[in-house]
Amino acid sequence: MANKGNRESTGKRAASAAARTLRSPTASKVAKSAAGSALTQRKSTEVTGKKAASAAAKTLRSPTASKAAKSAAGSALTQRPNKGK
Repeated sequence: MANKGNRESTGKRAASAAARTLRSPTASKVAKSAAGSALTQRKSTEVTGKKAASAAAKTLRSPTASKAAKSAAGSALTQRPNKGK
């Protein structure tokens, strides 16, 4: 997806948290989807897609998601394209 005015990228800590989430045998599919999106954007201008953003939002709302999963999800949501006004 092309970058639409959002120059955010995943930081070192969030990328590490995303990698931990992807390796975790207990992380949900939704959390792993959000983590994958965050890692994809580590050193690129990609932005988070609609499905990945939805997965990230679900991860942030989940009471059982780990701190690492929520960190990766927050990073992915930060990289959503800005809404035009």
